[in-house]
Amino acid sequence: MTSAFDAIILGAGAAGLMCAARAGQLGKRVLVLEKAEKPGKKILISGGGRCNFTNIGAGPANYLSGNPHFAKSALARYTPRDFLDLVESYGIAWHEKTLGQLFCDGSSKQIVDMLLEECAKGDVEVRCNAEVTAVEHDGERFAVMANGEIVTAPALVIATGGPSIPKMGATGFAYDLARQFGLKVVEPRPALVPLTLGGEELLFREISGVSAPVVASAGKASFPEAALFTHRGLSGPSILQISSYWKPGEEVGIDFLPDTSGDWLLDRKRETPRATMRSVLREALPDRLADILAEKLGIETELGNASDKALRAAQERLKRWTFRPSGTEGFAKAEVTVGGISTAELSSKTMEAKKVPGLFAIGEAVDVTGWLGGYNFQWAWASGVAAGEAL
Repeated sequence: MTSAFDAIILGAGAAGLMCAARAGQLGKRVLVLEKAEKPGKKILISGGGRCNFTNIGAGPANYLSGNPHFAKSALARYTPRDFLDLVESYGIAWHEKTLGQLFCDGSSKQIVDMLLEECAKGDVEVRCNAEVTAVEHDGERFAVMANGEIVTAPALVIATGGPSIPKMGATGFAYDLARQFGLKVVEPRPALVPLTLGGEELLFREISGVSAPVVASAGKASFPEAALFTHRGLSGPSILQISSYWKPGEEVGIDFLPDTSGDWLLDRKRETPRATMRSVLREALPDRLADILAEKLGIETELGNASDKALRAAQERLKRWTFRPSGTEGFAKAEVTVGGISTAELSSKTMEAKKVPGLFAIGEAVDVTGWLGGYNFQWAWASGVAAGEAL
């Protein structure tokens, strides 16, 4: 049995549904195939169930890619304000958290329901529990075998995401399909993921559950947010952010006292010579963290009895305390994937493969990865709209 469509979209996540809605409302006959039992599963769990659906400040600088210019066109043509207008048109209440992050007041399900309603307006057909077993192309049409049925269309959109969060059914299917059609894939790795510690740094596991506002850095990137110590290593927003930039073998720097500058410890020595390193650190940091840092610094005397040289060295170390992570917690705990289908293979305006007319790739499947805080959703919306309008 064969059914014909104008476009087949693989994946009913954020990018796939957005693409389908836009194409359907422009008059295309669109089929969405989703292997999970329901659409938008990653949307439903995002933002603690409230969906951090965009970031009001999203721009090209907030994304990692082999080509930092690639995302500019799509992001400029479909902005956070555009998506917010859609959210508000459905009467979905929202609020802004820190750093421009927008969340539903209610539930992530409101965003999924909105996208499905947008698809319904375009008469889009969404099939769940659809296991794709083969994809072929005869030069004019794509033929997709799913659950024993063949569906065909002149356009095929890869919107199956990356391998992050495999318990949600995520796989590297998008990359396999891209390679089948001769498209290069940038080696994927986990992003927005906790880092693991080993060796001497295991001491910090003793304070599992303790968090503090810091500035974390890796390479040239740095992020001022909370870091969390876990039983396996480091997590929290600042760590998740720099994990996208960190490479195995490299160091991670943490400024534990971002509000201090200059010779502040020497000033404290003059002001309160009987204070100890432990008591001073406890003023700014959680007690258990302060105690471990003081122990590591090795200044056991009162500040008045410590040399200026030792205090300057302590100041410097607290401003850039280095860890050498043993690795990450992998795709199982990664929120997204760095890498993916190479942007060199795609049109930045339409998301269409240059070598294979009619083949498109959008969302997380592409080598464009946003920061934590709604940026990846905005890329999903923007790339989905770009492809949807080009189908």
